[in-house]
Amino acid sequence: MQALPFENSYAQLPDEFFVRSKPEPVSEPRLIKLNQELADELQLGLDLFSENQLARVFAGNETPEGAEPLAMAYAGHQFGNFVPQLGDGRALLLGEVIDRHGWRRDIQLKGAGRTPFGRGGDGRAPVGPALREYLVSEAMHALGVPTTRALALVTTGDSVFRETALPGAVITRVASSHIRVGTFQFFAVRDERDNLRRLADYAIERHYPEVANSDNPYLAFLQAVCARQAQLVADWMAVGFIHGVMNTDNVAIAGETLDYGPCAFMDTYHPDTVFSSIDRGGRYAYRQQPIIAQWDLARFAESILPLLHEDESMAIEQATEIINDFPSVYRQAWLTRMRAKLGLESEEDGDQDLIEDLLALMARDRVDFTLAFRRLAEAAENPVNNEYVAELFASGAAWYEWEERWRHRLERDAASAADSAARMRSVNPAVIPRNHRVEDAIAAAVKGDFELFEQLHERLSRPFEDDPSDAEFLAPPAQGEEVQQTFCGT
Repeated sequence: MQALPFENSYAQLPDEFFVRSKPEPVSEPRLIKLNQELADELQLGLDLFSENQLARVFAGNETPEGAEPLAMAYAGHQFGNFVPQLGDGRALLLGEVIDRHGWRRDIQLKGAGRTPFGRGGDGRAPVGPALREYLVSEAMHALGVPTTRALALVTTGDSVFRETALPGAVITRVASSHIRVGTFQFFAVRDERDNLRRLADYAIERHYPEVANSDNPYLAFLQAVCARQAQLVADWMAVGFIHGVMNTDNVAIAGETLDYGPCAFMDTYHPDTVFSSIDRGGRYAYRQQPIIAQWDLARFAESILPLLHEDESMAIEQATEIINDFPSVYRQAWLTRMRAKLGLESEEDGDQDLIEDLLALMARDRVDFTLAFRRLAEAAENPVNNEYVAELFASGAAWYEWEERWRHRLERDAASAADSAARMRSVNPAVIPRNHRVEDAIAAAVKGDFELFEQLHERLSRPFEDDPSDAEFLAPPAQGEEVQQTFCGT
């Protein structure tokens, strides 16, 4: 078997960090999609493999030379309930590579069979959730949101049984790492302080080397992780993304969007929007995401308290100050993104009210989130286009009242109308993974037809372009096309 340029470091950590495990072969692997651009970035040299070999590698039937497959150990709070041992139940880290930028990246198979952490699960993935993760993670990358990425999608030829029998698939995921808040919780709950310190030192060296020489590197580490999470959640909010399962085992220390389960993008705007079929209480609703991020980070801080200071009360005081500062760090990140969405470069005290008043109006009138901001860019460039925004609102008078305030605010900004509009078009996408289009692609894929998946993937790779010929991918769902719930693949 041709070797891949693995340079594994996580596999050199103590045995408590993982369980070595092999993928379970599938009956008929078929390569559906290879992300050639990403493969080139990872310097994998996949041109030396035949399509059949690639299908076998990315299905788990063959393990390339240099790979050290392992299931990572972690714990986690799931919907607020702590589970001391979770771990990769259906994912296997094949190994790490160094990409063309000199960055270390994980390559992981998801859906490659049962692992010792499987807890009775089958370790497999239906094609629908695998396809959703491929589409949405790559769309997030194109939108500029930090995320894991999709390298390959393979169908298995085997059925996966959920409510019904579904065709199986394996997705190959690439991440800066798969270290989570739950990884730290795993060692903290066992009071394994040496391993907790090893994990923190490893994460600092890999993701936050700039804090290594701080007076208190672990405290600086906590602050850096919190800052990245604030930026990440602000990115989600700015594009209308709802993760759906913000459990601590789904919070990546590197600050990337991890684990696309019942995720979705909003169509009509409302802060209480929930799509996840398992989030019955709205814990992870759109508006809750920054609040839950702070809660998850508080659990991270609790886990590393022994590293912060030998005096526990001092450690708690230091950690609490950082966690309590999270809302202001997040708010600044959110304001930066929302000002850009309104075409503003300068900062004024009234900007938050201006933004929140627009959102309240959009919520009241059930206005499409993506369409409203995209059309707003046209209105910024030429007031003649105001009517195209106004028609989205049930109360045109309320829109025009807000529009007048916004117009005066734009006039006080240094940028020209053309520059403001260009700025807005660079951050307000024309195309997002509309839930009904993703579901259409899944329905076709279940029948073995991946043409719509290919078309949608290509269009999502150009989210900020206007292309009238692709109107079907830009439009909100028509009546009867709305998706009310999204589902996990387990």
